[in-house]
Amino acid sequence: MYVLLVGLNHKTAPVEIREKLAITGGVMSKAYKYLMQKEDIEGAVILDTCNRTEVYATARDIEKGMQALQEFALRFSRLAPEELDKFVYKPNCYDAILNLFRVASGLDSMILGESQILGQVKEAYKTAVEEGASDGVLNTLFQQAISVGKRVRTETDIDKHPISVSSAAVEMARSQLGDLHGKSVVVVGAGEMSELTTRYLMQYGLSSVIVSNRSYEKALAMAELFSGRAVRFDMLPAELSKADIVISCTSASHYVLSLESCGDILKSRQGDRIIMIDIAVPRDIEPALGTIEGVQIYDIDDLQNVIDENYLERRKASRQAESIIAEELEKFNEWLAALYVVPVISALKQKGEAIKNHELERVFNRLDVSAYERKVISTMANNIINQLLHHPVVNLKEMACSNQGHLYAEVSKKLFDLQLEMEESDIGDIKTRHQG
Repeated sequence: MYVLLVGLNHKTAPVEIREKLAITGGVMSKAYKYLMQKEDIEGAVILDTCNRTEVYATARDIEKGMQALQEFALRFSRLAPEELDKFVYKPNCYDAILNLFRVASGLDSMILGESQILGQVKEAYKTAVEEGASDGVLNTLFQQAISVGKRVRTETDIDKHPISVSSAAVEMARSQLGDLHGKSVVVVGAGEMSELTTRYLMQYGLSSVIVSNRSYEKALAMAELFSGRAVRFDMLPAELSKADIVISCTSASHYVLSLESCGDILKSRQGDRIIMIDIAVPRDIEPALGTIEGVQIYDIDDLQNVIDENYLERRKASRQAESIIAEELEKFNEWLAALYVVPVISALKQKGEAIKNHELERVFNRLDVSAYERKVISTMANNIINQLLHHPVVNLKEMACSNQGHLYAEVSKKLFDLQLEMEESDIGDIKTRHQG
């Protein structure tokens, strides 16, 4: 049994190409139905996110299985064959497994170490099971990939250091104020960046937020999203008298919060601490406000320094993650090797035994030999078969866990014309022996 993969992602294809192979909504069930009708596909799991579409499948024959996946990709995309070949990747069995482990661990994401992908892998596997598409090999593969993703996040700090402007802004507030529960937050601006920053804020215990924007209607709409309160722009300075955090991101070409408009209000706080984070370019907050006692201002450059430092920390963590993945990959390949190498070795030995017995019977039917002579001839035939198969068997075992192991097994099957079947119960037996 071989693990196959056909996919494209943000590294291999721009969004206008990725969206042509997106498999979402009602298309998902149709896609699984199509795959399960393919006699060369044993099982399948489709992982579809905004940054990737990947189809993992199992097959008993690599070439026929890959051909079936190629046909699937053409059927469910709006791409010509030459376009598809330009953008998709079709790694070997070993690298397909490695790819899934890296994806689940956040190492192949647009934002290194992001956590959302692990949930998406879980959901993809759940959907495949519900559609009756996953088989024993893919069950084991995806369960272990999810386990690897969890282990990477538990044993490394890969997702602990924010590396987006919005998350860095919230992390800056947390580093200065600690627990954000009960804190009063004013968000200036109602655009995408402001909304994203507010979402991060809500993850850390804020129950509501105050939103102010030049368009009061937009402020109302965003405040409603977060069970917050909208404030008209001309009333914004008054809200600073009790705020703990101000995060500002507008498209204004001048200071929105200036010494003239907000200086007196901030001075009236009498040194009460307020963190003001300016993620706009041009800046929204006049730097002179930072001279007022208790006022701390951070701009986009301050955040960029945090992002750069945190990215380096994530890179360090990613190296730890790669070690964990290598360890888990070896474990899985030891198990998978039993599925495609052990049956080949067994079939090879059986074929050798069958040929030996057939030829001995022919010889003994034509010759009048004594019992001793029969024993000598049988021993010689045994030795010939054993010596002939010794190196192929040893090499197959050695190559089983390498990235070429599945190819050696497939070539051996074709060279010796071996016929072998692996039932679902056999997969369970091998899994049990491996875990034991």
